[in-house]
Amino acid sequence: MSDQKKEIFDSVAQRLKIEGFNVVNRDETRPWGGFFVIDEAQAQQFANVYFDGLNVEELKISGKLSPKILIVAPNTRLSWQYHHRRAEIWRVVSGTVGVITSETDEQGDVQQLVPEQTIKLKQGERHRLVGLDDWGIVSEIWQHTDPSDPSDESDIVRVSDDFGR
Repeated sequence: MSDQKKEIFDSVAQRLKIEGFNVVNRDETRPWGGFFVIDEAQAQQFANVYFDGLNVEELKISGKLSPKILIVAPNTRLSWQYHHRRAEIWRVVSGTVGVITSETDEQGDVQQLVPEQTIKLKQGERHRLVGLDDWGIVSEIWQHTDPSDPSDESDIVRVSDDFGR
């Protein structure tokens, strides 16, 4: 792992610790960067800090929400993907990132999002997070849509992927 990637992950880990979040998973192995998964019991606290106090009760589709922090490296792209069992809300914490969305498998143009901008992704909507010139840090809340079968990392349909996954 590059020194820069390690520094970014360590600084985000420190920030989350200071903010009182319980990190239940830290993954630095993704070819595009990685993520931190926050304890679901802290969803409202996470929304208070990272989504301007958005009321998680209004976000709940099936009763379960999963907060995460995504870290995307410069000039990399996550897979062009969608999900069967979740919708997502993203908010840029730092850096400028690109987002591509579409109702079909055809990719549209890259939208640039800067810190404090938010985007909502519907269940089934194709989407891709793109690292631009600098490291991007994005807060994410999964809105689980199937109460009997909550979404997880296996709920990713990759339409295309730069890393052959």
